[in-house]
Amino acid sequence: MDGLRWLLLLFGLVVVTGVYFYTRYQRRKADDSPQQDLFAERVEPSLARLRSEPLISGDSTDEGEPSEADEGEPVPPPKQKIVTLRIIARNSGAFAGDELVMSLRGIGLRHGRFGIFHRHEGNDEEQVIFSAASLVEPGSFDMENIKDQEIPGISLFMVLPGPVEGSQGFDLLMAAARALSQSLNAELLDESGSTLSIQRERYMREEIIQFEHSAGIV
Repeated sequence: MDGLRWLLLLFGLVVVTGVYFYTRYQRRKADDSPQQDLFAERVEPSLARLRSEPLISGDSTDEGEPSEADEGEPVPPPKQKIVTLRIIARNSGAFAGDELVMSLRGIGLRHGRFGIFHRHEGNDEEQVIFSAASLVEPGSFDMENIKDQEIPGISLFMVLPGPVEGSQGFDLLMAAARALSQSLNAELLDESGSTLSIQRERYMREEIIQFEHSAGIV
C-alpha cells in the first residue's frame, strides 16, 4: 500500500504542476496576441481546490503501539524524482478526445489507475514506466464521454525510481512524446512550458543519471 499511496501523491503533484505551467504558457501566448484566448480561460482549473483537498489520509496506528512521531525518529520518504513533458495542440487549439485516445493506445499506453494512461513494464500493471494525464482538471480521461471532449494537451510524466533504469525509461518517454507530437501535429514542451530543445533533452537525461547515482540506485 505504501507504493500506491506515494503514487497517488505524486500523480496529484504532477497534475497540479502540469496544469499550472500550462496555464502560464497559455497566458503568455495570450499576452503576446491582440486577441483574447477564450479557450484557455475555459479550461483553466481551480488549483485551490486541488491543493485544499488531501489526496491521502493519514494512517492510524494500533492502540498501544508507538507511532513514528512518538518514537521521535520518523522514517524519511524514499528519494524520488519526477520527469515531465507536455504535448499541446498548436495555435491554442485542442485535440479531439477520441483521436487523442487512439494515438495514446497506438503507442502502447493503456487506460488504467486514476483514470489516466500508462506504459507498463510487460503485462504487470503495477510496474508503470511512465503515464499520460490530461491538462484539463483533474487530469483523468472520461472514457464514457471521450468522443464529446476536446483536450488542449497532455502531460507525460515518469516517477523515479521505476521498474526500469532511469535512462532507459527516459528514452521510452521521449520516443512516445515524439511519436505523439508527430501523429497529432502538436508542440512538444518541457516541464516549464518551453519548446523542448536537443540541449534540454540531454540535460534532462543527465539529471536522471545524476539522481540515480546520488540515490544509490545504480
